Amino acid sequence: MIKKLAALSVLLISACSDGDGNVVPSWVRESGSVVDSGTFGEANINNLGIQNGDRSYVLSLANRFAEEVPNMVNFDFDSATLDENSRAVLRQQANWIREFPEVRFKVYGHTDSVGSNGYNKSLGLRRAQAVVSYLGFQGISRDRLEAVVSLGKTQPLIVTQGRERKNRRTVTEVTGFVSGHPNILDGKYAAIIYRDYVNSAQAKTGLEGLALGGGSE
Repeated sequence: MIKKLAALSVLLISACSDGDGNVVPSWVRESGSVVDSGTFGEANINNLGIQNGDRSYVLSLANRFAEEVPNMVNFDFDSATLDENSRAVLRQQANWIREFPEVRFKVYGHTDSVGSNGYNKSLGLRRAQAVVSYLGFQGISRDRLEAVVSLGKTQPLIVTQGRERKNRRTVTEVTGFVSGHPNILDGKYAAIIYRDYVNSAQAKTGLEGLALGGGSE
C-alpha cells in the first residue's frame, strides 16, 4: 500500500508541473503565479493591430502589391547583377511604392541550392542590396525599405540540388506602415488603401471651349 501511494505521489508531481520548475499543482497555486513564456505580449500586439486596422490593411496592401506588380526579380548563376528585365520590374515596383508614401517594404534575397549555406546567405544579401540600391536610384527612400534580408537557399520555389534560375531571386513585400507618418496619425488605413481607387472613380468633365453667353465663336 505504501509503495502504491508513493508511486501515485510521483505520478501526480510529474503530471502537475507547469513547466516553470515549480511542481506545485496549478489549481492550488496563487492565480497568476505561472509566468507567461513570452508569447502573451505578441498576441496582444497582433490583436491590437487587427482591431485598429494596422495588420489587416498591411495584409490587404501586401496582396494588392503582389497582384498589381511583379514582386520578384531573378538573377544569373552566382551573380547579384540586375539585368534589364530585372530593372524594368523594379521600375514598376518603384512606381507602385511612390503611390503609397506611408508604407514600408522589405526585400528578401534567395539563391539556388548550389554552394554552401554561408556563401549563399551572403549572395542572397548582395542580391537584396542590389534591389534596394536600384529602388533608391528610382527615388524610394532607404528609410522605407525596412530591412534587407537574406534567406539564402532555405526557401526554394523549385526543390532541386542543381542550378535553377527561379530560385535565384529577390522578393519585395509590404511589411507595415511608416511610424508617425502624417497620413496615418488618425488611423484611417482604409483611406490609404483605396485612395487611388477613389481618385480614379471621379468623372472628368471632358467639356472644353464653352462660352458663358451661349453664342458661337
